[in-house]
Parts: sequence; C-alpha cells; structure tokens
Amino acid sequence: MIELFVSTLITFFVIIDPLGCAPIYAGLSAGASAAQRRTMAIRAVGVASAILLVFALVGEDLLRGLGISLASFRIAGGIMLFLIALEMVFEKRTQRREDRAAEVARDPEVEDVSIFPMAMPMIAGPGSIASVMLLMARTNGVEATAVVLAALGTILVLTLVALLAAGPLMRLLGARIEAVITRLLGVLLAALAVQFVMDGLQVSLR
Repeated sequence: MIELFVSTLITFFVIIDPLGCAPIYAGLSAGASAAQRRTMAIRAVGVASAILLVFALVGEDLLRGLGISLASFRIAGGIMLFLIALEMVFEKRTQRREDRAAEVARDPEVEDVSIFPMAMPMIAGPGSIASVMLLMARTNGVEATAVVLAALGTILVLTLVALLAAGPLMRLLGARIEAVITRLLGVLLAALAVQFVMDGLQVSLR
C-alpha cells in the first residue's frame, strides 16, 4: 500500500502541479487583499476537491453508462497525459496557463478567480479528472481506494498551502528552479502515461 500511495501521490503532484498553480494565482490575485486571497484560495481548492471526488466515486459508472470500457479510457487517458507531459517538458503547459490567466486578468468584470480559472481547469482539469478515474479503476478493495483518495487529499492540501503562500514561494524558488522541476516531472508523467496505454492495450487484446 505504501508503493500505491507514493506512486499515486507523484501522479497527482505532477498533474495538479501545486508549484505551477502558485505563480498563476499570485498574478491573478495581485490586486486583492490578504483576506480575499485567502478566501479565494480556499474556495478554489474546495470546489476542485468536490469535482475530483465526484469523478473518483462515480466516474466508472459514468463511463459504463456511456458504453465506454475502462480499457478504452485508459488508452485515451494515457495519450492525453502523454501530451500534457510533452507540454511540460517543452514548457508549453506553463505558457498556456499564463496566457489563460492573462486573459482573465484583462477582464475588469472578473474579480473572483477561485472558480475559473483556478478550480477548473487549473486544478480540476482534464488531466487530473482522467488521472483520478484511471487510478480508481486500477484499485481493488476499500483499502486501496482509501489510499488513492488519501494521496489526492494530500496533494489538494499541498495545493492550498502553495496558493496561500504563493508570493513568498515564488520568490524562494525562482523561475529557473521551477522550470527544471516542471521538466523532470514531465518525464515521469510521460512514463506513467505510456504505462496507462500499455495496461489498456493488454486488457483489450485478451
């Protein structure tokens, strides 16, 4: 179970990317007071947690209702995660997030950024939703399910801490260190994505 927790923890850390969300949130909430930034950070993580929990618990039933097999979802999810990994390695994902944040910041009517773009799609985006469904589909038993949910909860708490400490955290890490971490995590995610595809193909070819 320790191996499952560690691998799941790394997966969610790579996909949700708390350190990558922090600078975006710092920029979006620059004009807000400390109390407003704290409230928006809590709301963003809370909404994202609810979205991911719903997909974790009923995602498999939803796929079944749509007539989609788990093997097909594993292959599709693995391909999607691999594309995200490529963007991380070549720093395209960070640029896209920054562009999206800039669009929101340019709109004077948008004040509360907790739901969009922070909760969704930055925290609970397609990658994290696919990951939680894939990982839940691979678990057997209540204990394994609890381990996956515990790992998800740990990363969401870490994300909340990163958002609350966004300003000081960015000054501590710096842009270069963040870029190196992002690329390393991208390589790990690429390997995990290939494993998802292989698992799906093995089930399909039986």
